[in-house]
Amino acid sequence: MRNHKFVIGEYYHIYNRGVDKRKTFLDQYDLNRFLKCLVEFNTKEPIGSIYELSFQKQKLGSRTTKFNKLVSIIAYCVNPNHFHLLLTPLVEKGIEKFMQRIGGYTRYFNERHKRNGTLFQGKFKSKYIDDNNYLLRLSAYINMNNRDSFGTPTTKLSKSSLEEYSKNIKGICDTKIISEQFKNPKEYLEFAIEAWKDSKERKEALEMDQLGNSTTKFK
Repeated sequence: MRNHKFVIGEYYHIYNRGVDKRKTFLDQYDLNRFLKCLVEFNTKEPIGSIYELSFQKQKLGSRTTKFNKLVSIIAYCVNPNHFHLLLTPLVEKGIEKFMQRIGGYTRYFNERHKRNGTLFQGKFKSKYIDDNNYLLRLSAYINMNNRDSFGTPTTKLSKSSLEEYSKNIKGICDTKIISEQFKNPKEYLEFAIEAWKDSKERKEALEMDQLGNSTTKFK
């Protein structure tokens, strides 16, 4: 049961991982397919199955320029066994409908890799973004989620929207709400790297504190 509602114009961190932490993208084709889902399924219009669409011929992002979107994608990161999305709904039930459609990726994955059953770990998780500072830091966390503290990708089988911000490259995100708060893409990249370092340091400190508490209990 969620402790918040999805409200048009508000921002939410959406995330999920593979069941039993399994990989949900086994090769580049899987990764590209999921990214294609983010584009093709983001429309109020009925689209049928993605199997009916030309995966190779359409340019990424070309379809949703012609149709009304369900959500605005602010940032994303797709990793081998989990994903992060920063979304704002544009219509009623926009996030719910979008994520339901994204769930169709499971059918593709199961058919291609000859498996059955669920692929992701239950219903998608979500957190409400309640202030601007949180929004900025979350964008950095998501954009840097597949990178090290220097901004270098840690695996080839992943993709984030960092370049849409740091190099001003047009992609699938609506970057305005974030980028307009920085002088230029370089300033955002510096902010993202520092925020990512700070996030990792905080996480490591918390883990050490928890380990210390656990050790004390067994003394």
